[in-house]
Amino acid sequence: MKIIRDPCQLQKILQRERARGKAVGFVPTMGALHEGHLSLVRASDRANDVTVVSIFVNPTQFGPKEDFKKYPRTLGTDLKKLRKTKTDYLFLPSVAAMYPEGCITHVEVDPKLSGTLCGKFRPGHFRGVATVVVKLLNIVGPCRLYLGSKDYQQAAILNRVVEDLRIDCRVHVMPTVREADGLAMSSRNRYLSSSERRRALGISRVLTALKRDILKKRGAIARLKVLALKELKKNVDRVQYLEVVDPVTLHPLRKYQKKMTALAACFVGKTRLIDNVIIRSQ
Repeated sequence: MKIIRDPCQLQKILQRERARGKAVGFVPTMGALHEGHLSLVRASDRANDVTVVSIFVNPTQFGPKEDFKKYPRTLGTDLKKLRKTKTDYLFLPSVAAMYPEGCITHVEVDPKLSGTLCGKFRPGHFRGVATVVVKLLNIVGPCRLYLGSKDYQQAAILNRVVEDLRIDCRVHVMPTVREADGLAMSSRNRYLSSSERRRALGISRVLTALKRDILKKRGAIARLKVLALKELKKNVDRVQYLEVVDPVTLHPLRKYQKKMTALAACFVGKTRLIDNVIIRSQ
């Protein structure tokens, strides 16, 4: 695994790799790597000749009262984990390399997609995400992009950005990786105390039960959401949202359709956690 810090150097290396006929897979991360990230790396390795992983804690996707400064930075451990995979290049840019002085260009996504769910509570977040990923894709060049479905809204937005801007990239959204007890893997799980972690399990339990009840049509979606929300509040300290949406437009649903997604964002203690389940009727 070769570590690259300079964007121009990575561009030239990957241009040479593609000139040799090699396919490139790309996994963007903010570090604090866990099995969810590593599953994306392995998926890239299976389908491509070259796998690139980036670690960059992107300041523009954090709000003024969010956890940018305390976001876990575990580069030493991350390097050990990546060296056990078949990662070919690790891109470690500085903030100055990604946002040179005087940089004034950003990527905005229509609020119909970016202003709902997490976007409603994190204004500017998805502008930061879309901007940095477009920058990264311009550096990496034509590739397959691997994203995790735990960050469902983020994946939906990036898929639309790639499509709308005609970026030479194919997006692959991989299933959420969970702990043995069902908790969705997240870099922020390390913030949880043992008692908070036990309560956090309620998020996946409630979403799974909601999915089951929807598929069995045990009531109107609105009623089932009310019951699920009541149960969720027994486990977490604060619920930001619990929604059942169209998987592409993210519009809230009132009626059943063949494909749906149920999503939740909650605080357990001071830690914000998100999760979702995909709902497909047979």
